[in-house]
Amino acid sequence: MLPWTDGFHWTATHLIFLSLFSAALLIIVSTLLSGIWRTVADFRKHRANSVCWRETFQELPENERHCRHELAGRVASRLCDNAFDCRTCRNYAHFAILPATWRNGVGVPYSNRLLYHRGHTWVHPEPDGTFSVGLDEFANRLIGRPDSVQLPEVCAELESQGIAWSMSRNGHNIRVRAPLTGTVIATGGPDQHFYLKILPHGKTNLRHLLNGPEVPGWLASEIERLQRQIAAPGAPHCLPDGGTLMPNLMDVEPRADWDNVLASTFLDI
Repeated sequence: MLPWTDGFHWTATHLIFLSLFSAALLIIVSTLLSGIWRTVADFRKHRANSVCWRETFQELPENERHCRHELAGRVASRLCDNAFDCRTCRNYAHFAILPATWRNGVGVPYSNRLLYHRGHTWVHPEPDGTFSVGLDEFANRLIGRPDSVQLPEVCAELESQGIAWSMSRNGHNIRVRAPLTGTVIATGGPDQHFYLKILPHGKTNLRHLLNGPEVPGWLASEIERLQRQIAAPGAPHCLPDGGTLMPNLMDVEPRADWDNVLASTFLDI
């Protein structure tokens, strides 16, 4: 019998059952509301890209997660366990004081005046407090001139590790990750010396970007990774002269698995 029917009488069993049912229902509802609240808060605080990036990072193969201190020669071997975000790494200070080893002859030019993001963009601090962002020479030689470029609107908000802009080349879509958080104040492209100019949000911590002896070590590991991915029976070598990454590699090696190569290069797993 139900409570609203004639002849129903409350018993201790009814009270216990309703109490347990109400408690379970309250837990379910509170859990759902808490999840919705956290999701909304993440989007409002621009943490959604960070959450997505950390999930993507776990899908990267181990040979693509070298710690920057290994690349710099400060330690023999170490994998990054913090999604390449050295700004919040508890071990950074310990390894940073160890001596580094410069590595030359990596097969692609780089500049000691630039900071590098592992998604193959460079960052240059400007005197007015903004940052110019462009594709590094590794990426330029890999894809050549893009067939099309889709840049964000001026005043668009970018989140570090989110998608900054996209390009297409030979039918392949290429998504480039933002190296820092801020507001787009100008756009360029392949015909300019930069792709974006970004005004950061407050004081900017750039510790997650590579510089100094870390850069040649990182580029050398990237070229080794590229060699493994492109190698195929009968295919020409991507370093034919023994040391220099040739330009327009996507045209030179059309049979390569470019979806896989581009995903690894631009961290778009």
